[in-house]
Amino acid sequence: QVQLAESGGGLVQAGGSLTLSCSDSGRTFSTYAMGWFRQAPGTEREFVAAISLSGGWKDYAESVKGRFAISRNNTVKTMWLQMKNLKPEDTAVYYCAARYGSRAYSAGDYEYWGQGTQVTVSS
Repeated sequence: QVQLAESGGGLVQAGGSLTLSCSDSGRTFSTYAMGWFRQAPGTEREFVAAISLSGGWKDYAESVKGRFAISRNNTVKTMWLQMKNLKPEDTAVYYCAARYGSRAYSAGDYEYWGQGTQVTVSS
């Protein structure tokens, strides 16, 4: 059973930083690849970052490369998204997602989702 829960969202000024967390209350955290997605009002859910089962592979959307960092610790069953130099266009609800098997970039490839956490960046 996979149960994901995000935390760490909030309101921040442009140029500021936030770290999102995604914890899993299940027992198989280390067996699935994970990702972060975001969705702004009136838009489709978009890929932000992904990480492999072991954490050895990571990739990012072009819009966040160099500013965001994804990481995970399978022992504590938690994934993080460190966000720096935030911009107003980063404002969205951020979701963590998990899938059994290899990493993926499409939201439709992920089987499990958290409830989302709001990130608002003011200009």
